[in-house]
Amino acid sequence: MAAIGNRGTVTEAANFNPDADAQKLRESMKGAGTNEAAITEILAHRTIAQRQRIKIAYKQTVGKDLADDLSSELSGNFRSVVLGLLMLAPVYDAYELRNAMKGAGTEEACLIDILASRSNEEVKVINDVYKKEYEKKLEDAVTGDTSGMFQRVLVSLLTAGRDESTNVDEAQAIQDAKEIYEAGEARWGTDEVKFLTVLCVRNRNHLLRVFQEYQKISGRDIEESIKREMSGCLEDVFLAIGVSFHLNSLRQFFL
Repeated sequence: MAAIGNRGTVTEAANFNPDADAQKLRESMKGAGTNEAAITEILAHRTIAQRQRIKIAYKQTVGKDLADDLSSELSGNFRSVVLGLLMLAPVYDAYELRNAMKGAGTEEACLIDILASRSNEEVKVINDVYKKEYEKKLEDAVTGDTSGMFQRVLVSLLTAGRDESTNVDEAQAIQDAKEIYEAGEARWGTDEVKFLTVLCVRNRNHLLRVFQEYQKISGRDIEESIKREMSGCLEDVFLAIGVSFHLNSLRQFFL
C-alpha cells in the first residue's frame, strides 16, 4: 500500500503528542454525552499520518479501537465525517466511491471528484483497497452504474495509465490541439473519443502545452470549449480533468 500521505490543506500540528491526543479523545467520550467540539478540535487539525498515530496510541493506552468507540458514541453525519477522518486516504476514497454507487442512483460528482484528481499510484491503491474491502472490482462497480462516454472516461482513468513523465513532445502537442479542435469546435457534433485520448492519457506538462496551443487555434480556452461541446456528467469529468491539471500546475509554480 502507498505510504501514508498528507493530502489536503491540513498541516502538521506543532508539538504533536499522540498519547495526549488519545487521552483527550477518551475524556471526550466519558460520562453523559460526548464532547464533539473536543473531537473536532483534535481530528480536524491533524494530518492523515498524525491521525494514524493517534489511533495506535489510543489502542495502546486504552486497549480499545478508537474508530469503534467513536462509532458507538456518535451519530448521523458527524459520525460519518469523524470516521472518515480516521481512514487512510485510499481507504476513504474507496469508501466514498462505494457509497456513491450504493442504492438507487449514482452520485456522479463523487466519482468525478476522486478519479479525475488522483495519481496513477493512488488509483492503483484505491482499486486494490476496493477489491479487498468490497470483494468486487471497482471497474465492475463503475461500469454497472454508469453508461456511455462518461463510463468510458471513468474506465480509462481507472486503468491508471496516464503518462506521468514531464516530457513535452512539441509536435504531438500541436497535433493533439488540432485534433481536439477538429473533433469539437470545427465540426458539427463532437467526437468525444479524441478528447478522451488526449485528456486521460497525456502527462500534465504536455496537456498544459496542448491547452496553450488549443487557445491559439480556436480562440477559446479548453474549459470554455468543453462547456460548449459537452453536457452533463461528460462535461463535468472533462472539466474536472482540465481544472485539476491547471491547479496542479499552479501548485508546482508556487511551491
